[in-house]
Amino acid sequence: MATLLYSLGRAAFRRRGRFLAVWLLLLALAGGGLAAYGSHLDSEATIPGSQSQAGIDVLEKSLPASTGVTAQLVFVAPEGKTVQDPAYRQAIERTVAAAAKAPQVETAVDPFKANKISEDKRTALAQVLYPIKRDALEDSSVTALEDLAAEARKSGLEAEVGGTIYSTAGLEPGIGEVIGLAVAIVVLVITFGSLLSAGLPLLTALIGLAVGLIGLMLISNVATISSTAPSLALMVGLAVGIDYALLILSRHRAQLAAGMAAEESAARATATAGSAVVYAGLTVIIALAGLSVVGIPFLTVMGLAAAGTVLMAVAVAITLLPALLGFAGERVRPKVGSRASRRERASSGEGRTGGERWARLVTRRPLATVLIVVLGLGAVAVPTTQLTLAMPDNGTASPDSTQRKAYDQISEAFGPGNNGRLLVLVQKATGDPRPAAKQVEAELKGLNLPDIVSVQEPQVGNDGRTAILTVVPKEGPRDEETVRLVRDIRDETPQWAAEADARILVTGSTAAAIDVSDRLSDSLLPFIGVVVGLALVLLLLVFRSVVVPIKAALGFLLSVGAAFGAAVAVFQWGWLAELIGVETTGPVFSFMPIVLIAVLFGLAMDYEVFLVARMREHFVHTGNHEEAVIAGSRHASRVVTAAALIMFSVFASFVTAEDLTLKPIAFGLAVGIVVDAFLVRMTLVPALLMLVGRGAWWLPRWLDRMLPNLDIEGAKLNRPQPVAHGALDAERMAPRV
Repeated sequence: MATLLYSLGRAAFRRRGRFLAVWLLLLALAGGGLAAYGSHLDSEATIPGSQSQAGIDVLEKSLPASTGVTAQLVFVAPEGKTVQDPAYRQAIERTVAAAAKAPQVETAVDPFKANKISEDKRTALAQVLYPIKRDALEDSSVTALEDLAAEARKSGLEAEVGGTIYSTAGLEPGIGEVIGLAVAIVVLVITFGSLLSAGLPLLTALIGLAVGLIGLMLISNVATISSTAPSLALMVGLAVGIDYALLILSRHRAQLAAGMAAEESAARATATAGSAVVYAGLTVIIALAGLSVVGIPFLTVMGLAAAGTVLMAVAVAITLLPALLGFAGERVRPKVGSRASRRERASSGEGRTGGERWARLVTRRPLATVLIVVLGLGAVAVPTTQLTLAMPDNGTASPDSTQRKAYDQISEAFGPGNNGRLLVLVQKATGDPRPAAKQVEAELKGLNLPDIVSVQEPQVGNDGRTAILTVVPKEGPRDEETVRLVRDIRDETPQWAAEADARILVTGSTAAAIDVSDRLSDSLLPFIGVVVGLALVLLLLVFRSVVVPIKAALGFLLSVGAAFGAAVAVFQWGWLAELIGVETTGPVFSFMPIVLIAVLFGLAMDYEVFLVARMREHFVHTGNHEEAVIAGSRHASRVVTAAALIMFSVFASFVTAEDLTLKPIAFGLAVGIVVDAFLVRMTLVPALLMLVGRGAWWLPRWLDRMLPNLDIEGAKLNRPQPVAHGALDAERMAPRV
């Protein structure tokens, strides 16, 4: 691998104009394609093989209105008044009539005719139905409904808009992301002491990210791409794009400071640090692509989209960056005697660095270090035992938003179960479904379940053989009582189906959210097994060691436990919630654990590769294990620190996003990155390796003979003789083949 990347890096340096032209051409083609064809993101989340999805598929044909987008107009009369007072009733009827004529609306149901009036007569609820999916709903249609509510408020009523028209529609970058990028720039400037050197990783990262994201948008025209997929791709792609370029550039500048010629240095940096980038990127790609194991298309697309941007980050790091280093030439060489030069030479072994001093400190009493870190992170992970999961809804929106106000008003006036109704589908093979539906209705009422408030009259579909019963639960859609109710009803439906000779399914958005959570819980262990197993095999190939991959995986468990614990403390318990803009506490987004594990595992293995690759490189060349641990920390600590700070700033910036699906993931990643980089990789890893001794690099002989030698350390490359200036003889310095 090192030999191949050496040749690639040298070719990019020498033919820099061609390499740059290829990337600019890709960017232009992608941009032109987006301008010509646009994009078509889909906000629908399906759960193939689930009972709720089977029911939704039937209803889309027989009762399409029940699966389309819905809005709720909630009207509340002032204290001491009722909605039936003439002035308020007229205002409500006028607003509902106007809503029926609003853009894309199929019908608006008068609350007085439908008897949707609260017991105290102060609240009226009007349903507005759209015969379309969420992704087809125009923003202007939502605004039109909000304008009607604003007009109704002029009569003295409280009027709010809720419903599924406010489903999550993806990320809109804001000031937080700009601040995160600014912090990354500051870290790069401090790391390199040069604006030119700081700008190179940022430039390559942005080009790779742009190509990846625009390509994703184009693919959305021919394949289903969820609206939240670009959010994760943007967050992960930006972070790893900067970090991978940072690793190669850092090696290049250290070699330049030692006197190596620019072309030779670029080739060798691509060969050695570039090898680490390739294998680190592969672990991230494996982890993200592993989300397809879950079997939820929405999640599969998110993972593959993010994996695509990581692939672009690797590609630009090993092709475009060496080309840009060719353009930069001697300008990125630290000046002799400068602070940057002293720092680079120190990281190369001339003098002690902070990373070396830290490594010597934590390895002086390695057992004590291991116990302190493990016990400390174990304590942080304790809240994980209280982790509860649910899909977000309008009840998790900002308290100041109209959808949250509508949600709360409905819960108070009609009961929280009206925000999470269940649909029980009854389908006959042939004939009228009403007798069977009536039989199921009687069975539901006969159960005397305390969590059922009411069962409404069956509604027959347009196919003449399907009917639905609407069940109003006592509690809200995210409450455990509602989850238990769905399972209790499903336990009875096989017997009812046999007696009624009909197909019976419990479906609807609330049941679908429960099915998603169940699917995620059931697939978590298989997912971890597949992803961790493949990554461990890759690490085994890279480091030719049994201990290193196992240690890497165990360290990851500590990092992810701490990330989960922190997420529970903030998003469920409310600790420091206001500080990061969490206005509502409650269950964490159901997708958070599996997405967090996928992304954090891949990034944790990045740091493992960055750090341990330098240790193994020193060990391969010297055979001294103890000094290899210290030398690896000396070489890699600064770049790992900078990379972690950059990733933290990028992830932390996304915590400010309003997207409820992304906020807890970004927070968990920010915490996990800090813990993994500083406490696990830079503290626990050196201590553990020192405890294990030379056994850290042990590999059974029979396995050693079977495994291919990937040569991540560049052992097959000749050692160059340092020179102060000028080019070296290409033939003399060519790699052995």
